[in-house]
Amino acid sequence: DRRGTLGTIRAVKISDQGMPVQITIRDVPTRVRDKLASRAVAEGRSVQECLRTGSERTASRPTLNDLLRDVRERKRMAGASIDRSTILRALDADRK
Repeated sequence: DRRGTLGTIRAVKISDQGMPVQITIRDVPTRVRDKLASRAVAEGRSVQECLRTGSERTASRPTLNDLLRDVRERKRMAGASIDRSTILRALDADRK
């Protein structure tokens, strides 16, 4: 295969209700699988553990869209508006 894929990586996560949920990731490039495996070995963990931890960390963080929505909502609630030139002048002043 020209893409050099491993095929699949499987990870099992225990949900908050205690029921395991299985996730399959297909067409993972071999170089990515190898990098994950080497990191896991260096940390003394399995690839599955590393993927589970990374997935939990990713899921616990807000997305960029979530952050932007929150900023827009705060701005709307505050009723404040600052034009671009004011912001750029403040940034330039901070750099001096």
